[in-house]
Amino acid sequence: MQKRVVLVTGAARGLGAAIAARFHAAGYAVAIGDIAFDAAHALARDLSADGSSAFALNLDVTSKRAFESARDAILQRWGRIDALINNAGASKVVSVMEITAEQFDQVINVNLRSVLFGCQVFGQHFADAGAGRIVNIASLAGQNGGSATGAHYAAAKGGVITLTKVFARDLGAAGVTVNAISPGPMDLPIVHESVAADKLKAVIANIPAGRLGSADYVADVAVMLAAENAYFANGACWDVNGGLFMR
Repeated sequence: MQKRVVLVTGAARGLGAAIAARFHAAGYAVAIGDIAFDAAHALARDLSADGSSAFALNLDVTSKRAFESARDAILQRWGRIDALINNAGASKVVSVMEITAEQFDQVINVNLRSVLFGCQVFGQHFADAGAGRIVNIASLAGQNGGSATGAHYAAAKGGVITLTKVFARDLGAAGVTVNAISPGPMDLPIVHESVAADKLKAVIANIPAGRLGSADYVADVAVMLAAENAYFANGACWDVNGGLFMR
């Protein structure tokens, strides 16, 4: 297959769906991985009615075996993989003093363990092939401790940034780059649905840019970092937060 191929995790909706659509528009064949398989399948059909350039995978990102199965399914279908976007994430706002062991483990598993397994499985495949791109979706919460998200989510996303550096260092010599994107508050349905209107207004008032972020722009950044000529961007964290966190 001549097209570049990408797997986007957690791609059935929200930011992941925007990323998958952007990659498809950029000429990639896109594997849409999500446990919400019906929604992932619907998006795949919207992008490619005949399935030639998009298909859905039932992907549980907390399982290394599931990543291995996804790798094998993509190779069987298209014969190549060029990029992995570790986007899958989940959280529920809980007071830091009330987070249970079960809640902590669940959030760490979905947001951080998934990045470890994805980077292990696809990083090794890319290293064996001599080239590959991994982009991990982190978060502003992992840089400033979070405000609208739980402490377990912030801790997980901070870990994503650290894992990005570790894998970037270890895989760089093999032609594999690993970078992160840390979005701030996004203009997505889930944000409007989960944050009370008065609280959201206060959040926006504190953003120097004066508005919520664009999921499409985050997707553009992911496409750029996954480009074939992006070999010199490695171990970086691209901040897209409207000026909430500057360094």
